[in-house]
Amino acid sequence: MAKCVLEIRDEVNVRFTGLDVKARHKISDACKYFLPYAYHMPAYKLGRWDGCVRYCDIGGRTYFHLLDKLVPIVTEEGYEIEINDMRKKWDFSFEQVSQASYDHVKWPKKHPAEGQPIILRDYQVDIINKFLENTQCLQEIATGAGKTLITAVLSHKCEPYGRTIVIVPNKDLVVQTEKDYKNLGLDVGVLFGDRKEYDKTHTICTWQSLSILEKKSKKYEADFPIDEFLEDVACIMVDEVHKAKADVLRNLLSGVFSHVPIRWGLTGTIPKDEYEAVGCTCSLGPVTGKMSSKELQDMGVLADLDISILQLQDGMIEFGGYAQELKWLVTDPKRIEQLSNIINGFADSGNTLVLIDRIKTGEMLAEDNPDWVFVSGSMKQKDRQDNYDDVSEMDNKVIVATYGVAAVGINIPRIFNLILIEPGKSFVRVIQSIGRGIRKAQDKDYVNVVDITSNLKYSKRHLTKRKAFYREQNFRHSVTKVEYK
Repeated sequence: MAKCVLEIRDEVNVRFTGLDVKARHKISDACKYFLPYAYHMPAYKLGRWDGCVRYCDIGGRTYFHLLDKLVPIVTEEGYEIEINDMRKKWDFSFEQVSQASYDHVKWPKKHPAEGQPIILRDYQVDIINKFLENTQCLQEIATGAGKTLITAVLSHKCEPYGRTIVIVPNKDLVVQTEKDYKNLGLDVGVLFGDRKEYDKTHTICTWQSLSILEKKSKKYEADFPIDEFLEDVACIMVDEVHKAKADVLRNLLSGVFSHVPIRWGLTGTIPKDEYEAVGCTCSLGPVTGKMSSKELQDMGVLADLDISILQLQDGMIEFGGYAQELKWLVTDPKRIEQLSNIINGFADSGNTLVLIDRIKTGEMLAEDNPDWVFVSGSMKQKDRQDNYDDVSEMDNKVIVATYGVAAVGINIPRIFNLILIEPGKSFVRVIQSIGRGIRKAQDKDYVNVVDITSNLKYSKRHLTKRKAFYREQNFRHSVTKVEYK
């Protein structure tokens, strides 16, 4: 029997050596995924690229969490596998949590449960304990389940073994997560913007901040090199892990973070496309649990909803592609006027959050409606947070925000109307956006979701996709055709 060697180089990267060409091609093809957007790429059209991404190269380099798939193939090819495990040996022993594990800590001032003991919900206990049983894994947890509290508890449990780094997608979540960590009395710091707190037990940061630190370290320009920063890190957590498909984040997780033994990921939406989902699991681990919005609604944790799809009848206009069509749909003055009219029809029935694709749309809507607030990435984080906080005191405020700013991470429970303008066909974007509206508040157990779209070619196609998402999530929805001049 032929022999090969499986080198387990760290917690992420492995390599098969000693395989013949046939076997290497076979394992590489087993981890090959066609990219849906390849059809539009010049390299694919010209026949220079097969349109696939491979998570195992022809040299046998691949990922630890793909071995369950690849080892049987190598064995079937007639190879005996010798394992060379280069990882540091760890012996983790986590005590399971209960609902009362943190009841000695009280919620701080300005929290809705101010002065009351922190009692974990039963489903939060299940999620936390499932993580503690699997030191490398990810879980799909719907928005509103209390993911930041979950990560804070997990970080606390890891303290005996070393420091924790929590990666979040934007600065709003940096602030929010830091706050939840302080609520539990944890030693927490931030690596973002001007704040560079390297000496804390737990560090909250964005992947962009880590990428900048890595680049500066390579050029010997960093005030604190990333290798030193990571020396005693035992746990890496990635919130909104669907962002891990991004090359920069994946390279960080499989590069400078590859030695970190505890690797946990949380997201409200695991990507539908297989190549994206596999990209997440390669860096962190398999999916071990799911908690849907519907389950949380049935428990009474999240608000109930109905989705009203308003399909504007925009005539028979044809455009050369989706980009041109979308630009017209969200910037045409007459259509903007109609969007304003629709939004104003809901504005007197409670606080309204309007999500848009383009900054220009927000500027036009805000110009036509001076009482509305337009929140974009250029607005200072403090000013954005002040507007979000106003919602807890006001009753009929209208906030317009881009999907990029507001679809992930903001926490504004007292939203009674959520309006999505041309939300597109991305499962992640659509479900994350709806997650902004279904958080419960003291005076709120229902949210009205409005999906504004068009009868034009590409818009109709995207609506078909969204209706499939709504059915899958068991969201009630109806379509109304809207005529306008």
